[in-house]
Amino acid sequence: MHKILVVEDESAMQIGLKDNLEFEGYSVDTAMEGETGLDKLLENQYDLVLLDVMLPYKSGFDICKEARAKGVDTPIIFLTAKGEEIDKVLGLELGADDYITKPFSVRELLARVKALLRRSHVPAATSLNKVTIGRLALDFNSYIALENDLEVKLSHKEFEVLHYLFNHRNQAVSRHSLLEDIWGYEEQPTTRTVDNFIVRLRQKIEENPNSPRVILTVHGYGYKMLH
Repeated sequence: MHKILVVEDESAMQIGLKDNLEFEGYSVDTAMEGETGLDKLLENQYDLVLLDVMLPYKSGFDICKEARAKGVDTPIIFLTAKGEEIDKVLGLELGADDYITKPFSVRELLARVKALLRRSHVPAATSLNKVTIGRLALDFNSYIALENDLEVKLSHKEFEVLHYLFNHRNQAVSRHSLLEDIWGYEEQPTTRTVDNFIVRLRQKIEENPNSPRVILTVHGYGYKMLH
């Protein structure tokens, strides 16, 4: 049974989400404010987090940023009344996996939850599940990354992007393809999301991130992994 953490300070919204998710067969834990939500996320194992952006004491953005910095790769869907592009971009750049704007239908939310859980639990499709990419030895089945036999913390999204680029190695991949296939956005907020993500990923895999030799930029289009 998948376990979901709902961090939402509106009581009626939280109760409604909990009831609907439990009706679908999920186990649900809840928190009403940011500090408690972050503590629960750091101390427990969840399959997915529904995280409101505007929370007392600590915002959803801060929770996501701190959790990712501590190596928590649990998929996160932001819930917010804000719909501006800049908020979507910020959420994705901080490490969120999806973003849904209030008001939303329960049917839409459940579809997003099911899709994200399905993507995050799909085994690696390639027959080459253990590969070396730049400085890292990667196991796409167990989601383990090693550098000189020491584990390197990668988020689930970072593994997905590396796996996607590896499966398309030596081919140019567009920014829009990455946003659609990895982040699940048919209408992309901005390609800058991908660019900033790749910059951070290069810090972990390239010998010299300022002069990349593994993930190359295809100007005006996207990226290519040389392997």
